[in-house]
Amino acid sequence: MISILEVPKKYLDIMAAGISLKELALELKLAPSTVSRALNDSYEISEETKKKVIRMAEKLNYHPNQFARSLRENKSKTIAVIIPERINNFFAQVMDGIEDIAQEQGYHLLVYNTHEDVDREKKIVNLLLNGRADAVVMSVSSQTSDISHLQKLYDRGLPLLFFDRICSEIPTTKFITNDYESAYDGTKHLIQQGCKKIAFLMISKELSITKERYRGYVDAINEAGLSAEPTLSLNCCMAEEENIKLITDMLWSENRPDGIMASVEKLAFATYQAVKRTKIRIPEDLKIISFSNTAIAGLLNPSLTTITQPALTIGQECAKLLIGKLTKPKHYDLINQVITIPSKITIRSSTVAE
Repeated sequence: MISILEVPKKYLDIMAAGISLKELALELKLAPSTVSRALNDSYEISEETKKKVIRMAEKLNYHPNQFARSLRENKSKTIAVIIPERINNFFAQVMDGIEDIAQEQGYHLLVYNTHEDVDREKKIVNLLLNGRADAVVMSVSSQTSDISHLQKLYDRGLPLLFFDRICSEIPTTKFITNDYESAYDGTKHLIQQGCKKIAFLMISKELSITKERYRGYVDAINEAGLSAEPTLSLNCCMAEEENIKLITDMLWSENRPDGIMASVEKLAFATYQAVKRTKIRIPEDLKIISFSNTAIAGLLNPSLTTITQPALTIGQECAKLLIGKLTKPKHYDLINQVITIPSKITIRSSTVAE
């Protein structure tokens, strides 16, 4: 660290306004190209010269013109993140993870929310085809079945990753959690707590995460000698009030469940609201477990048993791989693979009476 008292007076005005690369090179008595390569850690420049350049850059408050560099390199230094909704804590934490790594490397995020609307998703993808970002990381909407727009994005050659809600047909890297095992273990936990009629709540049957979570639920039910009754598989929607009504009707029915596996956290919250409209008690009459990354799970009354996805880690790993591909393409490849990072089950009062 250089004290302000150590800086010669002639540099003070320069420091206040910053300094250009040419001015920095002039002070160092080096060619601008040499200074540029030194600042970019080029192997062509000696370590002694690199240190000399960095010391003077810090001393004179030099900051590279990222906008000009982006124009020269035909790069935006931007990563597009496409998510289906912002209200879900999982997606917020994934974005935090991506941003943690991206900012360290001088990249910025361009966040798009599809609001679970495939038409909006298509419009966003069309915008990105025009070069608004250097790379894309996304989780598909609950309405996405036709993937032709995603195929166009991939064919364009733009680095593309999927996370959570993945598109298995696109041959690139995907980051997920162990949805099948987590749903299986969560359902088994409900069975161990005495549940005989366990309902499965979902947003869309077409989502990759729904298919895996439902498969885990069904296998645990069948293994226990119980029946995965069709009336206990409830396909909900995006409208909160409508979900509350659907769940309330199920709770009033003759075939009322005594356990619920919610595949997304919004359906757990809707279940709590539905229970308030009945005389049902949690966990005495109804036990609830949900996939959820909400920080308030322990504050709910009763506290909610959760399957927590490693959202921050997923975001960080997505960013590391994408930025590696952008900065060192010969060393990083977005091969057709699925990378699984396990979730964690936290038992709370909604499934185990205190």
